Amino acid sequence: MNASTQWEEEDRLRTNLYGLMAGLLARPPKAELLRLLDVVRADATVDRPLAHCWRDLQDQAAGVTAGELEGEFQSLFIGLGRGEVVPYGSYYLSGRLMDKPLARLRGDLAELGIERRPEIRETEDHAAALCETMALISDPQTGVSGERQQAFYSHHLASWMPRFFTDLQAAPSAFFYRTVGRVGKAFMALERNYFSDMRCRYEEAAQPL
Repeated sequence: MNASTQWEEEDRLRTNLYGLMAGLLARPPKAELLRLLDVVRADATVDRPLAHCWRDLQDQAAGVTAGELEGEFQSLFIGLGRGEVVPYGSYYLSGRLMDKPLARLRGDLAELGIERRPEIRETEDHAAALCETMALISDPQTGVSGERQQAFYSHHLASWMPRFFTDLQAAPSAFFYRTVGRVGKAFMALERNYFSDMRCRYEEAAQPL
């Protein structure tokens, strides 16, 4: 496998994992998504900690039903007035919902040509919405450069989502989602390394012959 093919494969895996995380965080997973978790190969990732967490998530998915996860999701993210964790960037970055971080995010989304669909109730700084955005811009077919991906990730995900995934692991009602939190935090670390490697690759390419 040449270097170009390797990076394309990593981008495809990143896109798919962001899409799966978006599905898990947006709503209680249906039976179809649980089955999908079971068939995705854990060793398809190149990161050993993430692969280990992924296998744990597959084990959890094999032992629960979609109906059981509805109650867990309700307690974690909705609750009576508020769930045990608050999956919004503004809350983590400013302590308030719909605050300045959301306004900055909307500005960056507008520059990327991304708009929230009218039927979506959650704001753009919801963890699921941000994962969905990263799935979109990391897809090689969209043509978004690595530099723009890195800037978006650094400003709107790296600044708070590792803490969110840590809190998700510690939430009292988390069982299946405790493992989702472990996968999410491992993936955020993998993304940090991915962008660091990308910078090194660009710097090497820029060196005079």
